[in-house]
Amino acid sequence: MSIATLSTIRQGLSQYDSSGLAIPGLVLLIMAMLILPLPPLLLDVLFTFNLLIGLVVIMIAINTKKPLDFSVFPSVLLFATMMRLALNVASTRVVLVHGHEGHEAAGKVIAAFGEFVISGNYVVGVIIFVILTIVNFVVVTKGASRVSEVNARFTLDAMPGKQMAIDADLNAGVIDQDTARRRREELSQESDFFGSMDGASKFVSGDAIAGVLILLINLIGGFAIGLGQHGMPLGEVTRLYVLLTIGDGLVAQIPALFLSLATAIIVTRVTTAESMTEQAVSQFSNPSALFIAAGILGVLGLVPGMPHAVFLFLGAAAAGVGLWLVDRANRAKLASEQPAGPSTEAPKELDWDDVESVDLIGLEIGYGLIPLVNPENGGQLMTRVKGVRKKLSSELGFLVSPVRIRDVLSLEPDAYNIVLNGVVRARGTVKAGRELAINPGSVYGKLDGVATREPAFGLEAVWIDPTQRDIARTLGYTVVDAATAIATHMNKVLRDNASDLLSHDETQKLLDKLATRHPKLVEELVPGKLPLGVITRVLQSLLTESVPIRDMRSIAEALLESAARTQDPDTLTTLVRPKLGRLIVQNLLESAETLQVMTLAPQMEQLLHTLLQQSGPGGQPVLEPGMADSLFGALRDSARQVEDSGVAAVLVVSPAIRPWLSQSTRHRIPDLTVLSYSEIPDDQAVKVVFTVDAESKSSRAVS
Repeated sequence: MSIATLSTIRQGLSQYDSSGLAIPGLVLLIMAMLILPLPPLLLDVLFTFNLLIGLVVIMIAINTKKPLDFSVFPSVLLFATMMRLALNVASTRVVLVHGHEGHEAAGKVIAAFGEFVISGNYVVGVIIFVILTIVNFVVVTKGASRVSEVNARFTLDAMPGKQMAIDADLNAGVIDQDTARRRREELSQESDFFGSMDGASKFVSGDAIAGVLILLINLIGGFAIGLGQHGMPLGEVTRLYVLLTIGDGLVAQIPALFLSLATAIIVTRVTTAESMTEQAVSQFSNPSALFIAAGILGVLGLVPGMPHAVFLFLGAAAAGVGLWLVDRANRAKLASEQPAGPSTEAPKELDWDDVESVDLIGLEIGYGLIPLVNPENGGQLMTRVKGVRKKLSSELGFLVSPVRIRDVLSLEPDAYNIVLNGVVRARGTVKAGRELAINPGSVYGKLDGVATREPAFGLEAVWIDPTQRDIARTLGYTVVDAATAIATHMNKVLRDNASDLLSHDETQKLLDKLATRHPKLVEELVPGKLPLGVITRVLQSLLTESVPIRDMRSIAEALLESAARTQDPDTLTTLVRPKLGRLIVQNLLESAETLQVMTLAPQMEQLLHTLLQQSGPGGQPVLEPGMADSLFGALRDSARQVEDSGVAAVLVVSPAIRPWLSQSTRHRIPDLTVLSYSEIPDDQAVKVVFTVDAESKSSRAVS
């Protein structure tokens, strides 16, 4: 082989990480054990390594907090099983070929296990091996296989509901796109894991059966070879081959039992934030149970014929542990309730720091909802509220102020208030520890629980026990926890009152951020052309009509162009909106390409123009009461029909009457969006679906 060829091979091997050769090396080792004869010393090393693998795997399983933390376990189970079977094949070859040479012919490990268990009695050795096999196969392996099968089935059945829950959290602003993607990946991995465990548990059961068959093969083959080929006496054949066979079986069955137990631990674990050891210690620390058990042992210890010392000793030990737990709980309670020492300092004089300022955004909760705030007890409310704040800040275009959460004793235990600028803007009630199953409009059955209304949108809902979560999702309900229900309600209230969240400070920060990329634009606009207060009023007017202010450059350019004509905030808002037309229309289109709109009848629009001109600048037109009722009634009916078809209700009018009509319909018809002709981009496809005619108290569908 040439030097160039060797160099090429060396460069190719250097591209691979050395750790990536471990699994291929293990596969080659297994194949070698199946084909090549192994010396006794190497068998001792491999049997000891096999025992070490079993111990390491079961220790990892015990300390795993959730199954996905040990997601490689099915593959480990496969390779460990194959390695053990390969060792059985290799040891069987050595036992049958060299068994006549003595009890250490197959290595010292097999001999030691055989001599320790048999102890001169071959019948006892066989019985012990059979019992171990029965325990492994009938009890542990069959139970683990059944649990794996059930877990795989229920995990697959629950996947659609869990996907809907992730989508609901994403839509409510509780989580962002990255978190949702990570949760979907974990859900997919969980499904794959339990499906793999369902198949991998069959490896263990097959391994147990193979162990029994290999034992019988070794015994029959040993007797045939010892008596037929080597002419050994029957007693010597029995002594040697039974010892080697039992030792070989035990060396394989004990690691197999470890892996079977590890499988059972993994598939029976309930996912928590604790390992199995921590979970067992916390849940077994029950003084009442220990006292009752101690009393029963004490009574049994007094029965004549019983081993009194053992029963009474263990009963006293259980009672002692119970007393220790009670004492520890009392000391922890006293430490938490101990009042602070009396203050020796004189009361200080009042100053302005003692005057509490009003929080811009607040959440008041009753004492029954305090667990939702405590993250140590699994409370998710603070995380949910932060998610809402982050999502709103991204969508509206400015940083929403932090939310102050505090408990109020005057509230009902399960009630909460959403406060803006010190004023309660919304109220609601949730049930901590329960989950809210929301009817999205079409479900396939009823749920047992407390009927209620979803606090944000008033949808029909039911408070259910968390154990009914998967059933509810299967029936078509959207299931959220109490913290998510509060966060969704807060998201709606803050979005509806976005203009109240923007002040001069936020406007200045938006301009400072814009100045880092467009310094000349900001320098010319403020304060030369417009004062900060006017710009703030314009931004607030845009937010009032649900127009985001993310595109601050376009807004600033439009204000700069219009500042020479007027400084009235309402007029400036009207002049800015066409610059944001694409953004406004984009939020209304969703997935459609054609904007479906309503228009006013020509005579109605002309009438409103005339009334506006008569009222003068800044005035409000006065409609005859019957005409006003007809106009708004027709608009309300048309908007409802458009929304029933699955698109947003949009009314397009002339620029002159758009501000007044938008303000008039904002509270009467909250789902109606009023645009002017100038706000729709020239290349946007538009279809008129209704023409509203107030004089005839009707609206006509346009084909």
